[in-house]
This record gives sequence, C-alpha cells and structure tokens, in this order.
Amino acid sequence: MQLKSFYLLFFALLIVSCKDDDSQLIIEQQKEAQKKEVVFNTINRGWVFDISPLEATTQNKIQNWVEWRNFLTEINQKPKSSIGAFQKKASVLSKKAMDLQLNIPEEFNKPQMKTRITVLITKIKTMDLYIHLRQIPDQKVVKLIGEINTEIDFLQLQMEEIVKRSQIPVEEGEQDLIKMKDTTRAIPN
Repeated sequence: MQLKSFYLLFFALLIVSCKDDDSQLIIEQQKEAQKKEVVFNTINRGWVFDISPLEATTQNKIQNWVEWRNFLTEINQKPKSSIGAFQKKASVLSKKAMDLQLNIPEEFNKPQMKTRITVLITKIKTMDLYIHLRQIPDQKVVKLIGEINTEIDFLQLQMEEIVKRSQIPVEEGEQDLIKMKDTTRAIPN
C-alpha cells in the first residue's frame, strides 16, 4: 500500500512539475516574441535610405551602368512584413553591392571610385551580418543604415567630382607637361 501511495505521489508531483515547465516555457516564448517585436519596430523605423538625385550630366554618364540602377532599385524597396523580410533584403543588398564592382563605366573606373564602392560593400555586408545574428543588435543595424546613406552620398559626390574634372578644358601645352612627368617613357626600350 505504501509503495502505491509513493508512486501516486511521485506521479502527481511529476504532472505538477511538467505543468509548471509548460507555463514557464510559454512565458519565455512570450518574452522572446516581445523582444523580436521591439527589434522589428526599431529596424522598421530606422530602415530609411535617402538617396539624393545626381546632376543631369552625371546621370547621363552612368545611365548604362546596370548594376548601379539595380542597386538603387533594390535599396529603395523597403521590406514590410517581418524581421525575416529585412534579413532577405539585407542579403540581396549585399549581393547587389558586390555587383557594383562589375562593369564600372570607363570614365568612373578609377581607384577613388573603387575605394568608395569597397567601403559601401563593407558597410552593407556588416549590416547583413548583424541582422542575421540570433540576438539582433537593432541599434547597430540602424546606425549602419545611416552610415550606408553617408557612403552612398560620398560615392555619388565622387562621381560628380569626376564628371566636373572631365569638363575642365585642357590648357595648351598641358598634355606635353603630363608626358614629361610620365616616368615610364624615360625607360629605354
């Protein structure tokens, strides 16, 4: 008889402890869902890419740069539904940013442009990394979005600077001076 009552008591305690574990699990899941909601709301509010338009002459020079147009199209489309949508968008933006290194128009295929593109790629990849972490640092993601905006502005300013410099007329004798400074022509064949 005592053995039966021991088993009944043990079984009752087991059921009660399982119910406590279930309720504790539900509470933890609710807390996690609230955290994810806060992270989503923070990133949703901070996901603002403000890209200023280029001058008409610069726009004409890059109109055939398909990768740039694709990048701008992608960055201007904001995800809406979930943190997963933001994660997918960050991955796509990372790919589009990498594509910027391809087919750079000849006039813009200069070290300063490549450097600006590389910095932009780094910022976007960092944002992509942060947004895919289990515990998303939402404030860092929002800060990186601001930095990406700044890098896009710098890249566009670099494009406009290159166009402005190309429009400066060459003075008489300047080409001869440039040739004289070229150290590679001083080497005999």
